[in-house]
Amino acid sequence: MNAPAELASVIQQHLIDPEICIRCNTCEATCPVQAITHDSRNYVVDAAKCNLCMACVPPCPTGSIDNWRTMPKVRAYTLEQQLGWDVLPAELTSDELAAEGVDVAAVAAAAEAPATPPLQAAASGEEPFVASAWGATVPPWSAAHPYTNLYGPKSGPTTATVVGNFKVNEAGTENETHHIVLDLGSMPLPVLEGQSIAVIPPGVDASGKPHHARQYSIASPRNGERPGYNNLSLTIKRVLADHQGQPVRGVASNYMCDLQVGDKVQVIGPFGTSFLMPNHPRSNIVMICTGTGSAPMRAMTEWRRRLRASGKFEGGKLMLFFGARTKEELPYFGPLMNLPKDFIDINFAFSRTPGQPRKYVQDAMRERAADLALLLKDANTCFYVCGLKSMEEGVVLALRDVATQAGLSWDTLGASLKKEGRLHLETY
Repeated sequence: MNAPAELASVIQQHLIDPEICIRCNTCEATCPVQAITHDSRNYVVDAAKCNLCMACVPPCPTGSIDNWRTMPKVRAYTLEQQLGWDVLPAELTSDELAAEGVDVAAVAAAAEAPATPPLQAAASGEEPFVASAWGATVPPWSAAHPYTNLYGPKSGPTTATVVGNFKVNEAGTENETHHIVLDLGSMPLPVLEGQSIAVIPPGVDASGKPHHARQYSIASPRNGERPGYNNLSLTIKRVLADHQGQPVRGVASNYMCDLQVGDKVQVIGPFGTSFLMPNHPRSNIVMICTGTGSAPMRAMTEWRRRLRASGKFEGGKLMLFFGARTKEELPYFGPLMNLPKDFIDINFAFSRTPGQPRKYVQDAMRERAADLALLLKDANTCFYVCGLKSMEEGVVLALRDVATQAGLSWDTLGASLKKEGRLHLETY
């Protein structure tokens, strides 16, 4: 994306392609100026707020965010217009721009200017702390090469068969969570830990339009939920309320949680090029998650467990901070408790245990400050954060405080973690 023309009457409007977007919320979560919003169908960019900082572009798993239109400022597409789109509008022609009084030659010259640099203020300490500014958009140097977008909204989905659907938290808990295993048959869908796929629910929405795809992180390692088979698993919570607690029935989550063995599912993807685990066998991995944010952490842990069982594991530390409202709601609690203590260092944080003070993952991190400080000093350590957006600031602030207390400069360390692909934030 080149710098916008320095003309008061012209803007380079940032738009999201509704045909490609998988509604993963990455762009809205990343935007440092809250220029991106959404409704039940579309994610859109407010031209009055967008400063073209580009922070949202690298994390987008599909490239749908990387669309621009040269527009007369007075004709910039409104949020209402964008929310009603099913496809992006065509570029205005030179004749159409000229008819609006635009100096087309000046616009063309401006398009040759150097690219607008990413927003740096938050990461330099000159502005209030913005957690998302520290998240890496590149993978660790030793990560395996990912395949992406083998199947897409335009090229068409592939079909998977349900071969398992298991509830992975205790019966009767409010946040019902399922572990769903999908078999791809003979269709290629190579995936890595930290990638995601999207599922297309059948049927149409209230306006009679087909449902959009919903994205889910892969919960199984690269050689499948069942090694030697072309399958993968997902961790999905049945959504019965929105973030404000209002009753709502999630279209895709309820569809997926109700699936039976043998049912067919339409799948697109895979997506994701940065939230990838290091392959270096002595690398340390610190995983911080809540709820279904545990999916990529389960994938990374299981891959490391399989390497250890094969004798190819060389001693990198594995540390997990896992938060839930109660022990009963925490997915995979039983299997986690069965993992060897010398293999993974597990720290739980429960915020709604009756009779106990509320404890969040950042509280558990501060309790382990001495151990985290040693890992922060080790250039082989990678940090992964996945879960609700509300956890992001507390977690990054905890890392900053641990570093500062250990005599480390967070500005220097945080910048290195980001540049080297060692601090990844995936919140929603």
